[in-house]
Amino acid sequence: MDFELNEELQALQETCRRIAQDKVKPRAREIDEANEYPQDLFDVFRDAGLLGLCIPEDLGGSGAGILGLTVAIEEVAKYSNTAALMLLLTRLPTGPVMIAGSRDLNERYVAGIASGERRGSFCLSEPQAGSDVMGMRTRAVRDGDAWVLNGTKCWISGVAQADWYTVFAKTSDDPASRDHGSITAFVVERGWDGVEVGSLDRKMGVRGVATGELLLTDVRVPAENVIGEVGGWQAAMLGLNAMRPIVAARGIGLAEGALMYATEYVKERAAFTRTIADFQGIQWEIAKLATEIEAARLLTYRAAVMADEGKYTKQWVPHLSMCKYYATEVAVKASNVCLQMLGAAGYMKDHMTELYYRDAKQLTIVEGTSQVQLGLIARGVLHQDLWWD
Repeated sequence: MDFELNEELQALQETCRRIAQDKVKPRAREIDEANEYPQDLFDVFRDAGLLGLCIPEDLGGSGAGILGLTVAIEEVAKYSNTAALMLLLTRLPTGPVMIAGSRDLNERYVAGIASGERRGSFCLSEPQAGSDVMGMRTRAVRDGDAWVLNGTKCWISGVAQADWYTVFAKTSDDPASRDHGSITAFVVERGWDGVEVGSLDRKMGVRGVATGELLLTDVRVPAENVIGEVGGWQAAMLGLNAMRPIVAARGIGLAEGALMYATEYVKERAAFTRTIADFQGIQWEIAKLATEIEAARLLTYRAAVMADEGKYTKQWVPHLSMCKYYATEVAVKASNVCLQMLGAAGYMKDHMTELYYRDAKQLTIVEGTSQVQLGLIARGVLHQDLWWD
């Protein structure tokens, strides 16, 4: 059992750390306040080859896998969760295509993500179907050699920047069906007739990458753009299972960034003839957070290795869900405690702690809430997929 990254991943970590410090850190506050897409950072990531980390080499990526992308996102998220989200979006929409899609789909859509020529987005949630995915109402009806899609998707990260979308829709005759086989995944291009970006959300945090609606009105999707098989919901959804450590990495990085920032502050802030850092109560809070961050990292790196080994089917879900649940909750805790360490100053935009605080909460909601993850973990124990005897 080796807990060290190999030489290639260590080199990637160092590259990403340097980019995060030199390029991302100086822009983090401006991105949040302007709420404008940071194209300059996208260009930096593209030029550094970071957009294809999880994409195979034969599609133009580097083949660094889920673990490579996890390492990169952790470094970037220390300073900006918006920038980390940009890297995450290289895997979220491409995952179902890489796992279940045809070679043709991969060449037409995934390869463009690796090169930076195209951007994708993932469309699963709907106004009446968030955690209750089977409640979705978007329909796809067969019409000759195509499918006609109608519906509204919401809370779509990167919706305004994407060139294509991974879209889930009901393909069964009964739109009220809750059978997993009633849902199919499609690749939908933004430029097609009937595809429209709707209203954009006003978010508390993670500003700069737009989140909003995708409106589908009589959109004709060729049959070859079906991801996997018709009714192949479960195969396509394996992509979400494999995403757990990538989302967790955003939480780890945020927690690290918040703790480093607060630690530097308390070492300098004088109070009662000494510094805040000299007080045992502050030291204990720092120690507890540092321990929880390291525990989250171990859970997350293990899950990333599992995902790269193809261990993202049902029996491995508890391990994957654990890292997402724990790391994102640690991020919320760390952002809260670190803001408190700064007192009134931490609540002000003069310091990064208020930005960490706003950004952290999103992580416990996206791609399966903390409550959904707890349900999956519990189910794994009850079914003895996770068992110790």
